[in-house]
Amino acid sequence: VQLQASGGGLVQPGGSLRLSCVASGSIVSISIMYWYRQAPGKQREMVASITNGGSTTYRDTVKGRFTISRDNAKNTMYLQMSSLKPEDTAVYYCNKFPPAGWGQGTLVTVSS
Repeated sequence: VQLQASGGGLVQPGGSLRLSCVASGSIVSISIMYWYRQAPGKQREMVASITNGGSTTYRDTVKGRFTISRDNAKNTMYLQMSSLKPEDTAVYYCNKFPPAGWGQGTLVTVSS
């Protein structure tokens, strides 16, 4: 199964965006899926994860602002981002366990 992230763009601080991660096949059997991000000049970091059962984890800096979800019927995972900050600017990627290719990601730019 290959994954492709989309939905990024330019947004002002305090704004919202929803990212989508569409799979090339069924995600029903994928036990855990992730959102990662990589800011310019920094290492890729995990942002959030979601299990098949709906359990979620978030890195501390996005807790209360980001919400991860998945729709197995649509083979899609989402990341709802609100109260965006300039430090959220990054290329966002989705992945799974076992890992798939990283794909091109989707750029989120938070700037006034």
